[in-house]
Amino acid sequence: MKIFLDSANIEQIKTAYDMGAITGVTTNPSIISRENRKFDDLLTDITAIITDGPVFAEVLSVDAEGMIEEGRKLAAKSKNIVVKIPMIPEGLKAVKTLSSEGITVCNTVVFSSCQAILAANAGASYVAPFVGRMDDIGENGLNLVAEIREIFDAQGIDTKIVAASVRHPVHVAELARMGTDIATMPFKVVMQMATNPNSARAVEGFLKDWEKVPK
Repeated sequence: MKIFLDSANIEQIKTAYDMGAITGVTTNPSIISRENRKFDDLLTDITAIITDGPVFAEVLSVDAEGMIEEGRKLAAKSKNIVVKIPMIPEGLKAVKTLSSEGITVCNTVVFSSCQAILAANAGASYVAPFVGRMDDIGENGLNLVAEIREIFDAQGIDTKIVAASVRHPVHVAELARMGTDIATMPFKVVMQMATNPNSARAVEGFLKDWEKVPK
């Protein structure tokens, strides 16, 4: 399973990329707003770091015509841009048009398997079910991803599943077990995955033992 970073923070992206932990970056308007920088400048910096993987950027319009126009402009900024389109009826129209033009599209804010089916039929290369947000409303986000995985496998659908709103390492492990293509997560979760007190204690013990070796 591939790991993407759900962030527009340049320092976080560099750190995670240099660790070899991530192969792509996802953003949304809320994430962009936290950086207090112009969107175009941020996108330029991110695509300069992530040169061999996808960088997801989201449209702001809620009508098909506006989404299509924005999507074309975003795709023109870099060859590895994936245009994020919200899962609404107008969004499906935009997905169909943009994908037919060879633009890579992700249908985001997916909250049901039926939405995922429609996204795939419209031509989306990726669908992004929101795991943590499903949990927030008393439903099981992991079960949703498992259901989409089962349907896509049964139907021979090539659309990739990008599990979003990943809150903790347990989410990550369970998503990997069920065959999720990609999990995108905050920097905090990546670092939680990379650190373990037992690993730290083991390293400390090795170093102490090494001090006993005759010099």
